[in-house]
Amino acid sequence: PDFAKTSRTCPPFCIQPSDLAPGVKTIGELEVLQFLKKISDGDASVMVIDSRTSAWVEKGVIPGTVNIPWDTLDIGKSDAITVQDILESQLGAKRRDDFLDFGNVKTLVLFCNGPWCGQSSTTIKGLLKIGYPAYKILWYRGGMQDWEGLGLTTLKPLGKKTPKVVTDKAGK
Repeated sequence: PDFAKTSRTCPPFCIQPSDLAPGVKTIGELEVLQFLKKISDGDASVMVIDSRTSAWVEKGVIPGTVNIPWDTLDIGKSDAITVQDILESQLGAKRRDDFLDFGNVKTLVLFCNGPWCGQSSTTIKGLLKIGYPAYKILWYRGGMQDWEGLGLTTLKPLGKKTPKVVTDKAGK
């Protein structure tokens, strides 16, 4: 139901371009699944980030992803210390004097609600502005709308406890 609307007011719900920024690769579901497999196999050099805010995350998540809301990584909406902490503690940036070294940062796959949602694209553009390397950023433009539309597995949080696995009608 959240994705069944046929028209949305732009802005804020503007259809995003297929090519978001130079050097940032746009990927589909199979590639996202490959990255999730790497994470499941213990590869700490990659991270799949759900850029949606908590109200959207409560409706369901892709298993194996990490939620870092777009407005938490947006220097215009969040404070610089919070952004720097996320960059260092979660994404692998290193502080060198007054600068951030992005030489060994994680490869990121970012997504949000779908082609009409600007949350992940805003995060990506912000990361690029502060020096995160474009070749280390991939964008799953289809987001939750395409993921759910294809019947792929999602988790539905139950309150603040253990998430429940939501399956397709065949029980897969």
